[in-house]
Amino acid sequence: MPDLGSFHPQVVHFVIALLIVGVLARIVSLFPLGPRLSFAGAMAATLIFLGTGASVVAVQSGEDAHEHVETIPGVRAAVNVHEDYGEDTRNIFLVVSAIEIGILVFAQRKVGVAKSLRVLSALVGIAGVVVLFEAGEHGGDLVYSYAGGVGTRTGDTIDDRRLLVAGLYNNINVDRRAGQHDAAARLMDQLQQMMPGDTGVLLMHIQSLVRDRKDPKQALAALDSITVPTNNRRLRVQIAVLQAEALDSAGMRDSARAVLTALAKAVPQASRMVNDMLQGMH
Repeated sequence: MPDLGSFHPQVVHFVIALLIVGVLARIVSLFPLGPRLSFAGAMAATLIFLGTGASVVAVQSGEDAHEHVETIPGVRAAVNVHEDYGEDTRNIFLVVSAIEIGILVFAQRKVGVAKSLRVLSALVGIAGVVVLFEAGEHGGDLVYSYAGGVGTRTGDTIDDRRLLVAGLYNNINVDRRAGQHDAAARLMDQLQQMMPGDTGVLLMHIQSLVRDRKDPKQALAALDSITVPTNNRRLRVQIAVLQAEALDSAGMRDSARAVLTALAKAVPQASRMVNDMLQGMH
């Protein structure tokens, strides 16, 4: 059987949409309906059958995808919880699908039995949606809280590198907010080594010189070495702001104000930001 791991994110969204709408349609079908809504029962059965089939594929694709994710330290338990809820969802809706087949079988011959089965399908389906919600929630935790699959799903080394870049960037901010400026500076050095030709990273490193290493003179020297294209307004604003911050940190407050005033004249759109910075210097 082919490896379906790369399709897991796409398949699970079909499962969620099809089964939730299918169960809602089955609930609607329990009430007296006018001719305009008489299709609700057939709609419910169709969506539940499709969603159940998709859940089978989702479980298989999840099993194909989990091996690489589980090797990440501290992730195995979260993967197991997500898998358990996914398998429970599949099993519950296999039962619901069997009930739906019963409804089709008895629809014409035993109306009372079919009606009871429709109620049973709705009740079991509601339980299944609750379990489905848990599976989705734990899947989201796995992706967003544990980085399971983020930057690693494709197996592309460039994506793996992006994951490390994102981790360094976020941990720089975490350390800085915690007042651990030496740790933030060390991570910033690693990030610059990884992306030496990136202007954005260079500006972040200069900012770190001011905020983390408390070395505004080196920051100003680094800023002087940057050539700014005349048509790159955004870069001009970023450099001017960093210059003002470095000058202010070096005790050259009048020079910092002069840089900000010139920036406001050159780029009127930056006036509000400039005013906020000037007020912060008082």
